[in-house]
Amino acid sequence: MPLDNQLIAYVALALLAALVISFLMTPVVRTFAYKVGAVDIPKDARRMHRVPIPRLGGLAIFIGFMVSVLILGNIRNNGQLQSILLGSVIIVVLGVVDDIMALPAMLKFVVQIAAALIPALNGVVIQAFSNPNIFSSSLYWVLGPLSIPFTVLWIVAITNAVNLIDGLDGLANGVSAISATTMLVIALLASEAEVAIVMAALVGACVGFMPYNLNPAKMFMGDTGATFLGYILATMSIQGLFKFYAVISFAVPFLILGLPIFDTTFAFIRRIAHGQSPMHADRGHIHHRLIDMGLNQKQAVATLYVISAMLGLSAVVLTTGGEQKAMLFFAALCIVAVVAARVVFPKEIREELHDEIEELRELGHHGEHTPPEEGKKAPGGDKES
Repeated sequence: MPLDNQLIAYVALALLAALVISFLMTPVVRTFAYKVGAVDIPKDARRMHRVPIPRLGGLAIFIGFMVSVLILGNIRNNGQLQSILLGSVIIVVLGVVDDIMALPAMLKFVVQIAAALIPALNGVVIQAFSNPNIFSSSLYWVLGPLSIPFTVLWIVAITNAVNLIDGLDGLANGVSAISATTMLVIALLASEAEVAIVMAALVGACVGFMPYNLNPAKMFMGDTGATFLGYILATMSIQGLFKFYAVISFAVPFLILGLPIFDTTFAFIRRIAHGQSPMHADRGHIHHRLIDMGLNQKQAVATLYVISAMLGLSAVVLTTGGEQKAMLFFAALCIVAVVAARVVFPKEIREELHDEIEELRELGHHGEHTPPEEGKKAPGGDKES
């Protein structure tokens, strides 16, 4: 399908405008963050930074995105897009307050539900999606009266999922940019002008903030940015994926947002299995595990970027492929598995084997050459020095 040159021009302008505004606004927001005390102070093992860093960078992302969409997006007669933008304003206000003074989790949850209800009650709903059971004679699951509750659940879940992966410099911002880019490509291929312009603005806003957020980060986007990005990705996935790709609507959004969905799902399962609240903060997220396996921040983030990009590519293949799309989809997932197995896990195995060998050598050395009395004193002294 040939691409509309006019649409491409608008998309390029939306992306560039959001990028420039976000980039220029970040130093201004950074100064504001210091003045209002929105600074992240490292006080537990979950935090990877060692010095106080201002958060609230999501405000610069939001401003860049909103200005671009208001200027270049056709929102005057689009009630559904207006409802999405209104909900995003509520999410950002909540995030700003939370970044300045920590709010109770239940209060945030209630406000997020209210923000999700705004677009859901204005037609931004998941009405049906393809049946994941390939052996069933029914091709679709029609939600009927459950469409609004299911939509609210989806929006709130993705909003928090992106927030939960915001644990390394540039991770949530980069993964969101990759997800938005995937939606942008699909929207362009389907000539969905509204979705394409909004996604272009989101990509540009993320990229504009990226120089300040990459390791070593000069600024964090905080809950303001993470929840805003999750909210826009969730609502626009309904507009551009669940509605226009009903045949494969179950798979595509889950692929594009696969990394935050996977991480959040297993975080909840892990916490419940340990008798903890699902909302209990811990150090078991996938990015923490990569760090514990020996990767530095840049390597861990790059690994997750690759996985997210591969999942995005799989989503594009599914929306553009013909009768062979299932085979291509399977092949893409195999590539992701190979990348994870050959790049990440062997490193962990090699380190474990190295530690075990060193331990055996130490034991052998002490057993053959050290008197029993000295052997009792040996552990600890030399290692700490």
